[in-house]
Amino acid sequence: MAVNRLKQAIPTIACVLVVNFFLVRLIPGDPVDAFVAKAQGADQAFKDHIRHEMGLDEPIWVQFGIYLSKVAHLDFGWSFQNSAPVLDVILLRLWPTVLLLVFSIGVSLLGGVFLGVTAARYSQTWKDRTIAFMSMVLYAMPAFWIGLSLIVVFSVKLRLLPVGGFDTVGSGKTGIAYALDVGRHMTLPALTLGLFYLAVYTRLVRASMFELLDSDFVRTARAKGLSERTVLWRHMLPHALLPLLTLVGVQLGSLLSGVIVIETVFSWPGLGRLTFQAALQRDYNVLLAILLMSTVLVVCANLIVDLLSAWIDRRMDVN
Repeated sequence: MAVNRLKQAIPTIACVLVVNFFLVRLIPGDPVDAFVAKAQGADQAFKDHIRHEMGLDEPIWVQFGIYLSKVAHLDFGWSFQNSAPVLDVILLRLWPTVLLLVFSIGVSLLGGVFLGVTAARYSQTWKDRTIAFMSMVLYAMPAFWIGLSLIVVFSVKLRLLPVGGFDTVGSGKTGIAYALDVGRHMTLPALTLGLFYLAVYTRLVRASMFELLDSDFVRTARAKGLSERTVLWRHMLPHALLPLLTLVGVQLGSLLSGVIVIETVFSWPGLGRLTFQAALQRDYNVLLAILLMSTVLVVCANLIVDLLSAWIDRRMDVN
């Protein structure tokens, strides 16, 4: 199965690489225009010289060929706006985004599973109705609005958590104290990103559990005298996780796009904010490298989800 998935992944990544290159080139302006606007003007001769140095005066097909050659050697070029190699710029911003994604996905998955099972266990009671209502509210609210609301409540009114940033500037903290400081700064963006998906996963787990209530294996487990808790958590939940895992893999792309909004709202120094800045500054090399990395990440995540699904339910036809 893994070999078949890899055979599908390679042409997918190749197609996305080609599409990304030409789509980025359709953005009005180029890095030179962005740099000149930032520098408040320059003569045409200077702009032509910079375009020649960056290879932007070559035909688009020649630029594409040079880009493919560099990518094949894992050379993503030079970031004109950051005055550093693209790979160094991305690696510097990568782990804050990974940290944010891990915590937000953890919050949404654990919370969604717990609330979904709870709603199924107490079906048609006030607990079920309350969970369903809150899930609908969270699902309907835009992520940036949730973030701003959390900032107003926990940062402005209660003064419990920082407004944004990655850590306290100039605090000099190290070790556990530094980790706790980063955790305080990460709480609001992780919650903002996770709450929307928590609502989605809660509704999905709840619906999946309801579909399994009349299954033969559930009736058999109850006939054996097992407690309702055991039936729900040990027998029904593994089957209900299959569509949840599939959805997580599918939604990873939208999760990465949501990071751009969240990191911009909370001034989080990750890849999402870097993507936004690269698009504004027409930093082609950075933008293309991030898009390619995101594509590879989504493809790998879907491969892992397929393997996990097959492991959870070995009767699934994976071919």
